[in-house]
Amino acid sequence: MQQEREMEGIPGDEIKVSPERDFTMDAPEEDSPEACRDRAGLEEPWSGESPGEVDGESLAGQLEQERAKAEDYFNRLARMQADFDNYRRRVAREREELVKYAGEQIITALLPVLDNLERALALRHDDVEKVYEGIEMISRQIRDVLISEGLEALPAVGGQFNPEIHEVMREEGGGHLENTVIEELRKGYSLRGKTIRAAMVKVAT
Repeated sequence: MQQEREMEGIPGDEIKVSPERDFTMDAPEEDSPEACRDRAGLEEPWSGESPGEVDGESLAGQLEQERAKAEDYFNRLARMQADFDNYRRRVAREREELVKYAGEQIITALLPVLDNLERALALRHDDVEKVYEGIEMISRQIRDVLISEGLEALPAVGGQFNPEIHEVMREEGGGHLENTVIEELRKGYSLRGKTIRAAMVKVAT
């Protein structure tokens, strides 16, 4: 035996036996019934209700919810449409009244002037001076009312001719700078910065 060991090149006193291996450590863990069923492709036990019945009830519930939402949206839209129609009618009515009574304010302001003019005509003074004073007072009242509404007289005499605010009625040469307004034949006016009537003027040439 010694010779056989020497021929194999394995010393006899170096033969070792491996300790016994604990194969219980390598044993796989026991799977749960659910895991085994999943690997085998098995389905869950039948619960007594068909999937079709469950899905149908769920769809019916969802359909009812969506129907309720749609009805709510429709009611909201109907209310919004009604509110908009009322608003549009109110704005149209207010615009119509604004155009219809646009001159109410200035007419109300001119009524006292008309009263004074009628009183002056009713007195029939022989005193020309008093008649003139009355006319002057009425003219001043009218001017004050118009100025309060934004009316302004346009500049004319002594300034340069401006075709935007002046209208040439006559021309005269000599003694004045060319293109200078030397006489105002009719006053011009602007309303809040907008020329509403050009002044008729005489211009030097």
